[in-house]
Amino acid sequence: MLTATRILVADDHVIVRVGLMQMIKKLIPNVLLSEVDDYSSLFSLVSKEKLNLVILDVNMPNGTLQHAIDFIKLKQPELKILIFSSQDEHLYAIRYLKMGADGFLNKLSSREQIDDAISTILKTGRFLSDEVKDFMVFNKLNNQDDSASIEILSNRELEVANKLIEGLSLKELSNQLNLHVSTVSTYKNRIFEKLNIQSIPELIAIMRVYS
Repeated sequence: MLTATRILVADDHVIVRVGLMQMIKKLIPNVLLSEVDDYSSLFSLVSKEKLNLVILDVNMPNGTLQHAIDFIKLKQPELKILIFSSQDEHLYAIRYLKMGADGFLNKLSSREQIDDAISTILKTGRFLSDEVKDFMVFNKLNNQDDSASIEILSNRELEVANKLIEGLSLKELSNQLNLHVSTVSTYKNRIFEKLNIQSIPELIAIMRVYS
């Protein structure tokens, strides 16, 4: 049994790790902190050390988020996973919970929100912001069907969709995502087919519902 709270901060940006760890120390003075900057280091540490909480970035080298979540749940089923990302929580929070995470926190959150998220997930095992909870209730009350919403898009398709509504050309989009133009075009066609739309304005209208 753990005698002190042990938290792992996993992020490939040192300034994020340092800042977050300083906040955690003020919130939990006797906390035992560890840090990693890629997925392979995460796998190694989770295999060796018993932890209470992993605060996990989405995009890190040497692995994938889904692999990391599956690995953590296999090695330490009781270990809680709080996704810490700059991605739009309305678009990604529920998606990551379905992947197996226990909470989602946006990197633009205030100090108070970060403290609340960490305290809540350590106490209850779950955390979602009030905004995401309200969004879930709104969808439920309005009978939003996942099969007719952006929930049916893959993470990559959702990324492409967000770029498309910014007005980027396929060439600009291919450069940003390091994909061939034909691949971007395929993603665009797939998005339009899944959402049953014919134009960017229609895509904007759908995405606006989730913004």
